[in-house]
Parts: sequence; structure tokens; C-alpha cells
Amino acid sequence: MSDTPFGFGLPPEEPEDGDGKKKDPAGGGQGAGGGPVNPFAGFGLPGGAGGGDNPFAAMFGSLNPSDLGAAFQQLGQMLSYEGGPVNWDMAKQIARQTVAQGTPDGTKDASVGPSERAAVEEAVRLADIWLDGVTSLPSGSNTAVAWSRAEWVEATLPAWQQLVDPVAERVGTAMGEVLPEEMQSVAGPLIGMMRSMGGAMFGQQIGQAVGVLAGEVVGSTDIGLPLGPANRAALLPLNIEAFSKDLGVPKDEIRLYLALREAAHQRLFAHVPWLRSHMFGAVEGYARGIKVDTTKLEDVVGQFDPTHPEELQEALQQGMFQPEDTPEQKAALARLETALALVEGWVDAVVHEAAKSRLTGADALRETLRRRRASGGPAEQTFATLIGLQLRPRRLRDASRLWASLTDARGVDGRDRLWEHPDMLPTASDLDDPDGFVHHEQLDFSELDKMLGEAADGKPDLRKRDDDKGDSDQ
Repeated sequence: MSDTPFGFGLPPEEPEDGDGKKKDPAGGGQGAGGGPVNPFAGFGLPGGAGGGDNPFAAMFGSLNPSDLGAAFQQLGQMLSYEGGPVNWDMAKQIARQTVAQGTPDGTKDASVGPSERAAVEEAVRLADIWLDGVTSLPSGSNTAVAWSRAEWVEATLPAWQQLVDPVAERVGTAMGEVLPEEMQSVAGPLIGMMRSMGGAMFGQQIGQAVGVLAGEVVGSTDIGLPLGPANRAALLPLNIEAFSKDLGVPKDEIRLYLALREAAHQRLFAHVPWLRSHMFGAVEGYARGIKVDTTKLEDVVGQFDPTHPEELQEALQQGMFQPEDTPEQKAALARLETALALVEGWVDAVVHEAAKSRLTGADALRETLRRRRASGGPAEQTFATLIGLQLRPRRLRDASRLWASLTDARGVDGRDRLWEHPDMLPTASDLDDPDGFVHHEQLDFSELDKMLGEAADGKPDLRKRDDDKGDSDQ
């Protein structure tokens, strides 16, 4: 997958031959006239199908009438799109096509069989039993499901829409602002065309990226955000099989360890009611502060040729996103990075506590997954490509150590009580001095225990009074 944002390229389709057989999806199939099966394959990418300065001219010259009609139909869909900042219908279609092609190692998506579903359900059930002993948060998954890659795409697209739309909206707005004000009144069709093209380009790149990601994730919470439906723990057996290769750990242990992580995430997001909106809000807050480099866009608009839509793609590829260097933008980024670290650190700590005495490969699996997250695994890289923002928990190890220290000092209940309100959580500076935070929180909890004891004896509930006062102050 390209590291540059918003690359423009459709994966090849799998049309049928005259005898009803599928053609080779790896790029070897040819249309009846000798041209590429998909007229947009390699569109705008160096060395892609068609080549030359004008990929439309190069491709259309070798297409038979039916392929040419499909090409213009696709272009018409792009230009006629009048929805939001991203063409999500196109994104879904391309994601499904990408999944159907399989992963680079040749693994094809397949429906999950009954035995695999039963294995996932049993792993999640056992994981929840183990987690009951290491966290005060109850189970957060009403259902355990085993997804194919295509099912993962379907289930997570609503979350991707919430995450990506704010940035795409910034680009769409910028496309209408780059023209001089006196020209905007007469340039409506051009602006509309550009926004339609922008929505299509976002849809293409997002669809391709999500389709690639579907071939590598092992659950619904790999990036630390809840991508799937609430209260539904999900694992992908086919991807767990690929993840298990060369680890030297029994597959049953790997499945159970991954079920522990998925179930732990589900507990947090189910029973910390503010957490989901807090994290998605941090992403949206960061997106609002992103500035689009309009000087690059102005050059494209001034010379925009509808027969060369790849010019918009090239401008998007060349790094149009520039985070504003403002206190608000820095605060939004710090808030997001700290929240990610705290979530991943808590999951890491409680899963290790649950697994260390039960699974022989617990330490090896913990280190493998830590490195996968901290070094920018496929999920983080995909998200960085989509919106120019890395979802990497840079302080994962620090956060995990802090949660473990809190467990030793205050016990499971005292540790988990910190999730009652975002103001109670450790900050980035607390990760630098975990001992200081633990000691400070110990004093606070002693006072809190006293207040709770008084409330139990029939005295006023001072904790509630203080919370109400804090709410009114805000």
C-alpha cells in the first residue's frame, strides 16, 4: 500500500469470460481488445496500466466498446456524486473488491465455518471468565462473532466514516475557497466537479486501504478505537491463522490471548460511557485544526482539465495536509495520543495479569503485540495514510507500567475507578512520573474511601456533591 495519502488506484475486478469463468484477478486478464480488464487499474500511478502523460488516452485507445462504456460509466459516477465529502458507496465497493483479491501471500477470503465460529465463541467466553479476576469492569460483549474479511469491512465502515469525514470535509471546503471570490459565482460547475472528484478519490483510497487492512487485522479493536458495533467481540480466524505463523506458540493459546485483548477493549468501551466519544472527539478536534495547503491546490485549479483528473490526485499525494501549529492543535494531538496510550496500556496490563500464569506463550505474545502497535503496524499505517494522523500509542509501555503500579498500590478496584471521569485519568506528564502519580492518587483514594463510607452510613454523599459541583463549574 502506498505511504502517500489519497493515492488514486482501483484494484482490478474479476469479470467473466464468455464461458462464465472468472479471469485472473492478479492483473493478467485482458479484455477482448487486448486492454486491461479494469480501465482504471493503475490509474495515476507510475508504471500503471496505460502509462503516458494522459492515462485516459492511453487506456481508452486499447479498450473494446464494452470496456470503454464501463470506463465512461465509472467516470460518470465519479462526476455525478453529490453526497458527503467521501463517496462511501465507492469505498465499500472497492474494499470488497480488494478483499476478494486476497492478500499478497495468496490467501483468499472465505466464509467462517461452524467449527471456527465455535472456537472463537469459546475463546471469548473463557477470556471473559479470566478477566473477571483482574478487573472490576464487567463483561462488555453480549455477543462473540467470527468474521470473514468481507464481514469486517461491512461492520467497520460506519466507524471509518466518522473518523475520515472531518478531514475529507476540510479538503472539500478548500477546493471551493481556492478560486478568487469574484470567480466563484461563475465557477459553480467546476467547483462541483472538483468536489465530486475529491469525494471519489477519497472513496477509492479509503476503500483500497480498508480492504488491505481487512487482510491483516485480527479483531475489531486493533487500532485502539472501537471500529465494530458496540458490545460485540469479534475475531477474524483467517487472519489469526496468518498471524500465528512462525510464532512458535500453540494456535489455541494465540486465539485465546487475542480474545483476551478484544474482550478487554470491549469492557472499557462498554462500561466507560464517555470514552468512545472522548477518543472520536479527539480525532475530530485534530482534524478541525488541519490546514490544507491551498497554494498547491490553486495551481491545480488554475489549470484543471476534466480529462486529467489525476492532477487532483497528484496534488493530494504531495502532502497537502499541514497541522496547525497552535496550542489548540497541539492539545488535541496530545489528548489523543495520551488516550490511546492509556487504553492500550490498560489492556496490556490486565491481559498480562490474566494470561501470565495460564498461557505458556503469554510473554512472547505480549511482546509481539507491543511491537506491532508501537512500531506502527498495518492498522496505524493505514490510518496515517487516510487522514495524515498516526494512531500510534507512543507511550504504551509507560502506560502499562503505570497501570500495573496502580494495581499494586490500590488494587483492581482503585485502579479501575480512575475511568469514572476523564479528569481522573493520568496525563502525559504523569506518564513521565508514574510513582508520583500513584502516590498522589493513593492519598486521594484514601479520602474517597472515607467519603464513600460516610455515604454508606447514611451521611451525605460528598462524592456526588463534588461531582455535581464540578459539572456546574464547567
